[in-house]
Amino acid sequence: MTTFHTLGFPRVGPQRELKWALESYWRGEIDQATLISRAHAVRHNNWQTQLEAGCDVLTVGDFCLYDHVLNASFLLGHLPQRTNTTNNTIDQLFLAARGRAPSGTPTKACEMSKWFDTNYHYLVPECHANDTFNLNPELLLEEIRAGLEQTKQVKPVILGPLSYLYLARSVDGCDRLELLAPLLAVYEELLATIKAEGVEWVQIDEPILVLDLPEAWLNAFESTYQSLATAHLNILIATYFGGLENNLSRVFELPVQGVHLDIVSAPEQLAPSLALLKPTQVLSLGIINGRNIWRSDLTASYQLLAPLASQLKERLWIATSCSLLHVPYSAKSETNLADGADHWLAFAEEKLAEGRLLTNALDDAKVLLGRDWLAQAERVISRQQSKRVHKAAVKARAIEAASRQWQRELPYAQRLARQQAQLNLPDFPTTTIGSFPQTDAIRSLRKRFKKGDITLEDYECGLKLEIEYCIKAQENIGLDVLVHGEAERNDMVEYFGELLEGIAVSANGWVQSYGSRCVKPPIIYGDIERLQAMTVRWSQYAQSLSAKPVKGMLTGPITLLKWAFVRDDQSWESTAYQLAAVLQDEVLDLECAGISIIQIDEPALREALPLRRDQHQTYLNWAVNSFRYTYAGVAAETQIHTHMCYADFDDILTAIQAMDADVITLETARSANKLLQTLKREPYHNGIGPGVYDIHSPNVPDVSAMSEILEDSLNVVPAYNLWVNPDCGLKTRRWEEVTPALKSMVRAAQALREQITA
Repeated sequence: MTTFHTLGFPRVGPQRELKWALESYWRGEIDQATLISRAHAVRHNNWQTQLEAGCDVLTVGDFCLYDHVLNASFLLGHLPQRTNTTNNTIDQLFLAARGRAPSGTPTKACEMSKWFDTNYHYLVPECHANDTFNLNPELLLEEIRAGLEQTKQVKPVILGPLSYLYLARSVDGCDRLELLAPLLAVYEELLATIKAEGVEWVQIDEPILVLDLPEAWLNAFESTYQSLATAHLNILIATYFGGLENNLSRVFELPVQGVHLDIVSAPEQLAPSLALLKPTQVLSLGIINGRNIWRSDLTASYQLLAPLASQLKERLWIATSCSLLHVPYSAKSETNLADGADHWLAFAEEKLAEGRLLTNALDDAKVLLGRDWLAQAERVISRQQSKRVHKAAVKARAIEAASRQWQRELPYAQRLARQQAQLNLPDFPTTTIGSFPQTDAIRSLRKRFKKGDITLEDYECGLKLEIEYCIKAQENIGLDVLVHGEAERNDMVEYFGELLEGIAVSANGWVQSYGSRCVKPPIIYGDIERLQAMTVRWSQYAQSLSAKPVKGMLTGPITLLKWAFVRDDQSWESTAYQLAAVLQDEVLDLECAGISIIQIDEPALREALPLRRDQHQTYLNWAVNSFRYTYAGVAAETQIHTHMCYADFDDILTAIQAMDADVITLETARSANKLLQTLKREPYHNGIGPGVYDIHSPNVPDVSAMSEILEDSLNVVPAYNLWVNPDCGLKTRRWEEVTPALKSMVRAAQALREQITA
């Protein structure tokens, strides 16, 4: 019989129960016992959902309160020393993640980075040359034992030793690979501990195998897994997000009992893997898409896998391509999406049903004639044949835009002179990234409007009052370039999804971004049109309240693309140019309305970079050109800004320069030195604002910490190009934190002005 399993499951809860519990605990409204009780209730529900859906093996160890990589650091006894100010395990994790917890001394939070090419953020492990590792299995063992109470077939998942080290950062310049030997000793102890619990299989994730790895790292896999094999525990080595390519044969040569391949991202690796599979090995095929939300074409999957099922029998495992962490819980409540798109959706629960249905069909062909199979096929066909998603004029405009290379008429230096003559900004201009705190009052206003308790006029009146408050607050703080605060926006991507044709917004399609932060990605199902201006009147109103410039705020085409669930019936490039076209219309309307600074955020530009280097340039060519298309036609006097979030910018700085934004702001407060070293090697010639305020931590930074980043920046950035700003938007923070932090930021900028002119 064919086995069905998953690589992981969403963990925030169907109604984001874990999010609310975490935030209540951090605010001191509940104690830790209550937090753990609510977390375990979510976990129990997750397991019951998977078992009732027909998972043959229950994956455990994927649940965590904040981040699975952070849990791995705890498991390996490798949390930063600065978090040791409390003996409370949970608070120690929160100190590392947030820099603050109910117990322990506030400290610097760990750096966050994107989990490969997803929008999930992980806490980056920190490595030093003299690091030691010590097994702390308490959290994992509790989860294994709880799972065994529900079923005897559990499969713990742990992050592999090489992926753990590779995804870490070297604090002191050490070679992380030199830490492998002491780390392996802990892994061997860990596997022995897991086996003692009566577990037969363990899933070891090594996702770095889909990257272009240095030879030394590749060579380390053989000796690493020879060491792990001594535990005599069945190992399923799991890879995902791409193909193994040249690493395929290397993986099948390892002394492991099973290999998981993502054949959604890389179907081409299936055929050669069959020739490499050992007679005793299990082949786990990730054929249910764990990252997108469209119904699977199970007929095509069956035709592909039926011959394998006959050949491999019980050695064939059917799985999700990756953890279902990246999709929402259930599509049951999605009953009113535009153009009937709700019929085409498969969230985590539906993907479980798809995997079970496919597995049953492979074991018994009679399933192909059943009601569930035929209903699934009908949904897939209806989407393929829908005429509501295709619009000839939209496609034609995107094709024309893609055929040209877009650029400003004047070079940056000449634009800067004209812009400064109009804006008259001081040295080291201060600004923010866009959003200000989404207060309870704003949320209540939005909720009352959606429920029909207040009229549109009352709702918009309330928004205007919030904008007035935000503008006055920024003027009192002393900022030079203001924003309207985005009170009308629930999310920087979802807001635009609600206003554009061809994009649907789910009712409850929440996905974890990091910790308690969840996002609700829009669903791009068809060709995209703008029926009316989306931001102009709010920006125009905000500008009418101040003599200082107020930025117009837009989300760029690549970020709208990357942070949505994207249609899979055309190329990402085609969809990107459709998004760029509607944004160009909005930019020109903002300029006509008198908005002199327009920010087009592209925090996902680096995130969307293909994992393999040989695909980078092709992507960057169309990504950068589609961004330039958004502002094609604006006057030289109109200043274009953009913003980018956590990322390693080393390998795309040339592309960032090619975007030719007048000012770019970067999220760097936790990793400023990394950016500055990059700029030392490869100077950036336009305006730049390295983030000086870590908005992901509740800690309020002091002036000295901000000044240090700015003074170091002057070593690689000309004074006339340096801007002063927070890391990111302030939506998730409270005014009580934001106001003193921004006042400190303004004082840091003023001190630098005095220093320069002295």
